[in-house]
Amino acid sequence: MTLPTKTFSQIRQALLSRQEIALIDVREEDVFAQAHPLFATNISSGCIAVDVLQRIPRQDTTIVLYDDGEGRVEKAACVLLQLGYSQVSLLEGGLAGWRAAGGELFKDVNVPSKAFGELVAAQRCTPSLSAQDVKALLDCRANVVVLDVRRFDEYHTMSIPSGISVPGAELVLRAAALAPNPATRIIVNCAGRTRSIIGAQSLLNAGIANPVSALRNGTIGWTLAGFTLEQGACRRGTDVAEMQQTLSAQRARAVAERAGVKGVIPNGLLRFLAETGRTTYRFDVRTPEEYSAGHLPGFASVPGGQLVQETDVSMPVRGARVVLADLDGVRANMTGSWLAQMGWEVWVLEGATRLDFSEVGTTPAPSPPSVHRYRRPYEGTDNPSEAMQAYLDWEYGLVAQLQRDGTHGFKVI
Repeated sequence: MTLPTKTFSQIRQALLSRQEIALIDVREEDVFAQAHPLFATNISSGCIAVDVLQRIPRQDTTIVLYDDGEGRVEKAACVLLQLGYSQVSLLEGGLAGWRAAGGELFKDVNVPSKAFGELVAAQRCTPSLSAQDVKALLDCRANVVVLDVRRFDEYHTMSIPSGISVPGAELVLRAAALAPNPATRIIVNCAGRTRSIIGAQSLLNAGIANPVSALRNGTIGWTLAGFTLEQGACRRGTDVAEMQQTLSAQRARAVAERAGVKGVIPNGLLRFLAETGRTTYRFDVRTPEEYSAGHLPGFASVPGGQLVQETDVSMPVRGARVVLADLDGVRANMTGSWLAQMGWEVWVLEGATRLDFSEVGTTPAPSPPSVHRYRRPYEGTDNPSEAMQAYLDWEYGLVAQLQRDGTHGFKVI
């Protein structure tokens, strides 16, 4: 079988002009994490039959496959063609061809989001405190609250002592309830850098009255400073009063409008879905528990903080449209504000009522972890300090890599 090819220059032009394209690395994740283009998505050839229909919903999407000479692309292409995908091609020369053409290669995973986070920190000078500074504040019982913006399972595994779990998109909604005194300093942490930068800057963008800082380098920085992490914590964000929710919704909408996020009513969404030449992703950005209790038909559960962190996983089709939904007007707008800055066309669903959130149950379980899964340097509690420091050093260099690559289209408000 002879498959068409696309050159590095053709793919680069598609990215620059924001045409829909899915650049798929069909190797295993551990190898993918060593070197790949900025907007490549990893769907290994062994998982592609299970994962691709949900991740690339339109079957005439332009799909470009590559490996690094391992012979995986032909098998993956056959699977896609059998599933009905009609615009499948191969990257000319594979990963070696990309490199030979002068294409920038990136390490690690979720790179678009991590690079964007570093760009935000650089351009907005997002305030941060070192682990030593935060430890001193906690030790002297200063008026501070630590809010952990990772997924709850990550927080439960290891957390900053006294930290409260408030996953990403929940932050603007719940911060005022957790720090009602405007003099209380809010410290936002994640495992490394990205989510704490985005979380802290979310509060600043929304105009919260409290002083806000990110914990510089997150739990990695805490560990490298020689401090002990808490394990098994279960503290969660509290309920929000109606007045606080209304104010947070107004603030979130103002931020979203600055970023270029638009609103769409249900009839408009139906028109989007009827467009055969566009991909429209639909995500419910509330918590998984809320989603399971009732959600809009056709919307997948991707909590907002993780969506911003893992755009390459949830939206492999660069140039696609995304529609976000919640029931409070906060989480979708704040999530949308970040996605829009990352170059996505973002719409927030408006006018849907609680009765419309009628479908119950959970999203399909993800594929089981591969033995070739890349071990993130910020996962778990047993990573070597050298690996954690090397990871931080890599993150600090991402802004320079973005400049060399030149295809990102990010714009920080």
